[in-house]
Amino acid sequence: MTMTIRSRRWIFAGLALIPFAAAWLGGCGSGKKVDFSTEVKPILNKHCISCHGGVKQSGGFSVLFREEALGVTKSGKPAIIPGDAGASEFIRRLHTNDPKERMPLKASKLSDDEIDVLTRWVEQGAEWGEHWAYVAPEAPVANATVDHYINEKLEAEKVEPAPQADPQTLLRRLSLDITGIPPSEARAAAFAASFSEETYARMVDSLLASPQFGEKWASMWLDLARYADSKGYEKDTRRDFWRYRDWVINAFNADMPFDKFTIEQLAGDLLPSPTDDQLIATAFHRNTMSNDEGGTQDEEFRTAAIIDRVNTTMEVWQGTTIACVQCHSHPYDPFRFEDYYKLMAFLNNTRDEDTQGEHPKLRFYDSLQRKEVDAVTHWVKQFGNATELEDAKVFLRTLEPKVHAHDADLYINGELADTKWMSVRHGGSCRMKNIPLNGADQLFLRYWGGPGGHLEIRADSLKGPVVANVPLKEGNVVLPITLRPLEGRHDLYFIFRNPSLKPTQSVANVEWMAFRHSLPGKGQAGYVDMQKKFHDLVTAYPPDMPVMVENHAELFRPTYIFERGNWLVHGDQVQPGTPASLNAFPKGAPANRLGLAQWLMAPENPLTSRVMVNRLWEQLFGIGLVETLEDFGTQGFTPSHPALLDYLAYQFVHKHKWSVKGMLREIVLSAAYRRDSKSTPELQEKDPANRLLARGPRFRLSSEQVRDQALAVSGLLNLNMGGAAVMPLQPDGVWMTVYSGDTWKTSENGNQHRRGVYTFLKRTSPYPSSITFDGSSREVCLQRRIRTNTPLQALVTLNDPVYLEAARTLAQRMEKDGGKDAKACIKRGYKLAMSKDISDAKTAVLEKLYNQALQQYKKDPAAADAFNMRAVPDAEKAHLAALTVVANALMNLDEFLTKS
Repeated sequence: MTMTIRSRRWIFAGLALIPFAAAWLGGCGSGKKVDFSTEVKPILNKHCISCHGGVKQSGGFSVLFREEALGVTKSGKPAIIPGDAGASEFIRRLHTNDPKERMPLKASKLSDDEIDVLTRWVEQGAEWGEHWAYVAPEAPVANATVDHYINEKLEAEKVEPAPQADPQTLLRRLSLDITGIPPSEARAAAFAASFSEETYARMVDSLLASPQFGEKWASMWLDLARYADSKGYEKDTRRDFWRYRDWVINAFNADMPFDKFTIEQLAGDLLPSPTDDQLIATAFHRNTMSNDEGGTQDEEFRTAAIIDRVNTTMEVWQGTTIACVQCHSHPYDPFRFEDYYKLMAFLNNTRDEDTQGEHPKLRFYDSLQRKEVDAVTHWVKQFGNATELEDAKVFLRTLEPKVHAHDADLYINGELADTKWMSVRHGGSCRMKNIPLNGADQLFLRYWGGPGGHLEIRADSLKGPVVANVPLKEGNVVLPITLRPLEGRHDLYFIFRNPSLKPTQSVANVEWMAFRHSLPGKGQAGYVDMQKKFHDLVTAYPPDMPVMVENHAELFRPTYIFERGNWLVHGDQVQPGTPASLNAFPKGAPANRLGLAQWLMAPENPLTSRVMVNRLWEQLFGIGLVETLEDFGTQGFTPSHPALLDYLAYQFVHKHKWSVKGMLREIVLSAAYRRDSKSTPELQEKDPANRLLARGPRFRLSSEQVRDQALAVSGLLNLNMGGAAVMPLQPDGVWMTVYSGDTWKTSENGNQHRRGVYTFLKRTSPYPSSITFDGSSREVCLQRRIRTNTPLQALVTLNDPVYLEAARTLAQRMEKDGGKDAKACIKRGYKLAMSKDISDAKTAVLEKLYNQALQQYKKDPAAADAFNMRAVPDAEKAHLAALTVVANALMNLDEFLTKS
């Protein structure tokens, strides 16, 4: 018999497939249904998706989406044939021993169990499954509670839960969690004296009603909102955003439903007849950094701000890491490259353009100016139509719409000064391109310049018809200029003259311009006076703050895909849209920021409620049910208690109607929250991170709480609320500001002792002790603070001027009640610090410390001056200084810095 070379090859190939077929037949013997989300997806993410996913599709094969995984590859055939593992190239490549063919390429072979899972999955039809977080939570079983789900798991794990904590510990925990500060002495005494289920519930309600509630929970939200008192980047100059911080505090205190809280921040300006508060709320997305550095391009950093808003929106409300989708489809989760830009289209049509003035801004008129505003709007209502009335209201509130001079081009004998302002010398000119005039007969020009200037404006060319010809006033002004009305869009050429200037001097520096129609009612009695009122209001300089304002239709900004994420290389234009992998866009919702907010808050959205209740849980227990607050995707951690998370998410929406206080109340009333935080050796070995929740929470306080608690127990804490940021004590030489010469000036009259939420936050130089205790610089959204434990933290609480002052003041309180009796003073100090009595063993240790310090300061009274005791008589100085050392030690105890 003769055998050809070709026939030999087929025989050898067939022999090579025998081990694969045997493995396949053996592996498929199990009838167990393979779960895609919990069994298959983790294997694909770990071994396959880096080469066959959103970033790369080697061989034209991707396992990110089912249609891609089952599609035809570069070989001309599909790699996965559902129901036929033996014919699937995907499975064959896992079994082969040929290093050039085996997958994963240049990596360790998959384990037998992993190959078995994938083989059975393909044989069972290669069904795709939805990741748990992308499926909306269902209604819980009847009579379910927080404890029902936790106890169910404890029973399954055969773990005995800890007993309830003692009343003093419980009250301190509750007070720190709800208000951020320890309980008052009177409240602690009353609670301990009459502790019961009823008094505990009443205490919860009392603390939730406290105005300090909003301050504590605002700190969490301000990390998400990247709130700061400076612009960021190189210059990092000051900005006045404190009204937004106060809005957040007030919203939490008023228990504003979370859906309304969301909609007002994302789209308050798009609500019907928005109030000032609703406009202030939109500063959530004006907290993005702004770059004033000379030579930078405003459009680049406007785009950077929009990108930040897309990322922040998806992180805060969806717990989704979307930033990578700017350049390519998500490597692990079902979000396509185009999804990113469809989301961007919702946010890309606002008036802000990274200008130094941070326009648009909401103007806060005084009472007299408010009357003038009312008079003008009444006039427009009387003589104009509804469109004219709305236009006048918006312009007086925000001076929008206006056009910024950084859009000018075709400069002759001029330049865009510092890449910010139109700056033209004598006889020079520039162009403002494609301006929508639409019959405008008035121009407001914001500029500064010297005497003798003159401006001529021509339409369509330097020799076109004259639109305006006016002298320029000296100073920093907003000049009203009468225009020749023109319909449609036109290029406008600005020609500046001032023969008295040197050749290098500019006639004026222009910041912005607004093209307007005169007030209606021309010819009516009082018209001239009303026009003057309008001009005076426009040219006034009331306090203001940046807010969101949507572009008018004539200034609509289209959104394009950025090829490979490069903002300079535009691809196709896109329309607003949401990812197909999540809930559908609500019917009838507008395709703008308001519609986006409504989509986020739709009950069908599978992520919003889960993400928020998980964040609340993390604040109370120190770790979320999903540990990765920032990532609910397939690379994030799975929930420790999936059913509990879904229960809370469902209750938040349907029972509590998005009430944060209602949700918190349910959690803190649970037995799980009230358990003692002490562990046992057995429990520590089985569950060191307390993921089973067999014991109560125990973790270090936040940076704000560490400082606020020290001020509170010493009696220094100033509970005044709201207003501009304050500057507490900080070590000298920390601020090294450039350009502005700005300095840190310690606040006075008790303002230096206000709560940490009011501390001035400069992004390039945050408050030192806050950063040391894991606070945020707020340059970008921070989903969770990762707690660290470093020697620097001890150095702060031992030596920082704030803590030294607090220790000295606490020592004075100890001395006032204990007199010269050191033991009595120590007991008093511990009671003030911990809201409970001290043990004899701890008393003895602190007495020893006191005696050592007392001997030292008796020998060297001048050393006590390090505690600012120059005014204390020498005879009393050693005792007070020694008590200050003890007070300082109390404030450095682990139990003081920890919520237990």
